[in-house]
Amino acid sequence: MLNRAILTGRLTRDVDLRYTQSGTAVGTFTLAVDRRFTNQQGEREADFINCVIWRKSAENFANFVHKGSLVGIDGRIQTRNYENQQGQRVYVTEIVVENFALLEPRSARDNNASPAAASAGNSAPQQNNGDNPFNNSDSKGNGGTNNNSNTKNNSSSDDPFANSGDSIDISDDDLPF
Repeated sequence: MLNRAILTGRLTRDVDLRYTQSGTAVGTFTLAVDRRFTNQQGEREADFINCVIWRKSAENFANFVHKGSLVGIDGRIQTRNYENQQGQRVYVTEIVVENFALLEPRSARDNNASPAAASAGNSAPQQNNGDNPFNNSDSKGNGGTNNNSNTKNNSSSDDPFANSGDSIDISDDDLPF
């Protein structure tokens, strides 16, 4: 049997993160998924899909997304039922999220955050060049080349074998095609 749901959409509200009595994290949210066609007025309609995510994934998801975030989810469809306070049987169909993907760059997610978070997070660009092993500055933030670096400065060539001095002999028998 196969029960798989893959959706791409935007959150209609922030994730409602709660904890069970045993301490397990559970997040619920609604995903607005656009339909592929337009209605008679030429407008694109959307389906609003209820989703639930569990454990550490729920905590991570709630920390990184907010209302309006574009996400992709992968999970399974689940139908459950319960009896409400009026004694009526209520059926709930939802997606149990097993994997998710954040489909917007971090800058777009930060720009869509709440005004308080955006002003606090975007007040000044932070650079920590000392932790980046790929930059050309030393650990003090100076723009020069680090003397302890193992990098070689190739003048204008992008060929990694340009300064090796050895010739490379490749015959047709060495090629995989």
